[in-house]
Amino acid sequence: MSLAIALALSCAAQQLPEVILREDDTRITQSCRITIPPGQVISDADGDGVLHIEGDHLKIVFSPGSVLRGAPAGTPEDQLKGIGVRADHCRDLVIEGLHVEGFHCGAYLTHVDGLRLQGAEFQRNFRQRLKSTPQAEDGSDWLWPHDNDEEQWRRNYGAALYVARSRDVEISEVYVREQQNGIILDRVDHSRIYDNDCSFLSGWGLAMWRSNHNVISRNAFDFCVRGYSHGVYNRGQDSAGILMFEQCSNNTFIENSATHGGDGFFSFAGKEALGEAANMPHDFRHQRAGCNDNLFVGNDFSYAPAHGLEITFSFGNRMLNNRFVGNAICGIWGGFSQDTLIEGNYFEANGDSGYGLERGGVNIDRSRNNRVLGNEFVGNACGVHFWSLPTGFLEKPWGQANDLRALGNQLAGNRFRGDQVAVHLRGEVGLEMWNNQGLPSVAEPLRIEGEAQVSWPRAGVSAEFPAFQPPVFGKKRPVGARAGLAGRENIIMTEWGPWDHRTPLVRLVERDGDRHLYRIEPPGTVARILAAAPRGTGRVYGEAGSGYLEVRAPGPGQFRYSIDLDVGGARRTVAGEMLVADWEVRWFTSPVDPREDLGTWRAAADEDEVVVAQLSELRLPYAMGGPADLPQNAERAGLPGSDAFGTIATTRLPLEPGRWKLWTNSDDGIRVFVDGQAVIDNWTWHAPTRDEGTFELDAAKTVEIRVEHFELNGYAILELGLEPVR
Repeated sequence: MSLAIALALSCAAQQLPEVILREDDTRITQSCRITIPPGQVISDADGDGVLHIEGDHLKIVFSPGSVLRGAPAGTPEDQLKGIGVRADHCRDLVIEGLHVEGFHCGAYLTHVDGLRLQGAEFQRNFRQRLKSTPQAEDGSDWLWPHDNDEEQWRRNYGAALYVARSRDVEISEVYVREQQNGIILDRVDHSRIYDNDCSFLSGWGLAMWRSNHNVISRNAFDFCVRGYSHGVYNRGQDSAGILMFEQCSNNTFIENSATHGGDGFFSFAGKEALGEAANMPHDFRHQRAGCNDNLFVGNDFSYAPAHGLEITFSFGNRMLNNRFVGNAICGIWGGFSQDTLIEGNYFEANGDSGYGLERGGVNIDRSRNNRVLGNEFVGNACGVHFWSLPTGFLEKPWGQANDLRALGNQLAGNRFRGDQVAVHLRGEVGLEMWNNQGLPSVAEPLRIEGEAQVSWPRAGVSAEFPAFQPPVFGKKRPVGARAGLAGRENIIMTEWGPWDHRTPLVRLVERDGDRHLYRIEPPGTVARILAAAPRGTGRVYGEAGSGYLEVRAPGPGQFRYSIDLDVGGARRTVAGEMLVADWEVRWFTSPVDPREDLGTWRAAADEDEVVVAQLSELRLPYAMGGPADLPQNAERAGLPGSDAFGTIATTRLPLEPGRWKLWTNSDDGIRVFVDGQAVIDNWTWHAPTRDEGTFELDAAKTVEIRVEHFELNGYAILELGLEPVR
């Protein structure tokens, strides 16, 4: 913006009448400049909004430095309530310079045709406290985006900006940090969203519900993620840079950066489209119902814990010249999608942490009339994977209304380099292939299973881009702007969401039975201990530009600590516990299902070939592997791999009199005995689950603890902790 224009806008704002905002339920009925005194906190006592805007053709400008703050600084974000700004049935509303902190929803605007919102900032509004840890996922962190006809997204998860039932909306230069969701569009059509930065959030950067004919251009929606621990688990938990649910069609997404999201882009046709909604319209037509005819050009959907772009049960979507690099499961997941054009995209190193055979560049179940043309595939677990296997979905309304035969697919003009498998076909699927380069150099050019049919026509459709120029809005260039944070290893989660790589952070990087090591971030940050309990606990030291905090236990037993730090001028508290013990751990292959034959399973732990180790703590993040895959077992031979293994661990531990609580985090079955008495018993096949049990000692005593754990298949973890009951 030129200086002359900036001065003109400033003068125009000064000419508006000034309103000093000091109290809840302030109503604005004319254009004005709003000033909020420094440090002012205005809570939304009745939950309907602090500032109410009423009327058409209003211009609301916030004075520089004015912050609409709904709660005192330091209030935990999961306790934030209320709405900052509320507007309903206001046509041609202009809002400039809004800055909101400390609410459940920053701005809630409905029926605001012609809205122009520019230069807003939303920070430290509502977000959930996450229960997943670096060691294990907690299933309660999964989001549920499948219902929003009653504004469940706003009510359950909050938002910086929620705009509903409007058209011709323009939102630009919005900045969102330290909260769960950025911009939500609910039934918003023919609008333009550009030059915004809603990144480092724990939910969705942009979420769209029943919204059509919009242009989403040159926005940054990076690091909108939860459910990830590098090298341990990659779930994503339905977080996404961009979310699009329930029949959103004819939208254009151009030159956006949505990297490091749970999914970069996550779209689902919707429960109504599929015939699964509770209140289906009696005359609803399921034929070609979905999120259809959307256009994706020049976006970056890389480094997702799950998929770069997921779009399912939909028709006629086009993905042109996008970037998909380093996505854990696959670049594009398009289950049950039809008439899709995937052209001129770049796929590299996708699928290193796939789930089963779902992995690599492009994966489509029941692929029909989909064209993959002129793309480049480099070093993926699999380049293109189409399949069609028996499914009960054929009996559902959407399945009956649409032809689900996996025919009419085309693969032409692509180039493959270094992929493990170039093309994988399973089941009753048909594919035409021609003019693809590099197939002979791939380890496995073509894998065919079942009744898949491949043909090589002599001539086919040209793999050239269509001659059109999609609309572009905005001046920013977010694609590639965060190249220094490339790679999923830069997704560093806290209990509040992803770290932004700027604010001070103290994170646990190493742990042994009697030692915890924390890294002080970002590198070069100066830290010092302010207070410690027990006194004298911990030491801070520097090493090669990085700072560390080391905590050591004084000896065997249970040890808890809390340390207050000054980290780069910010106060941070580090707390933890150690259970210092000498564990004898036995790992063995399960010869039976231990739920059905416990005696035979226990006897297997005493066989001569069983590997026995001494460990200082019981924290075993097997993840998708087994005992053989643990770093501490790198030099041990004869250990079980993933699935069908058992772990039995025993120790003797001196404890003081009083009531004690044992806790475990396990997948699958777990039993814990103290002096032969069962304290925890969850002998089932289950996802990572925290269990607790208590026992009481009348006098100081050395107790014997025995832990039994089995893993059937898939993900596995075993953790145990002990703490006094205060």
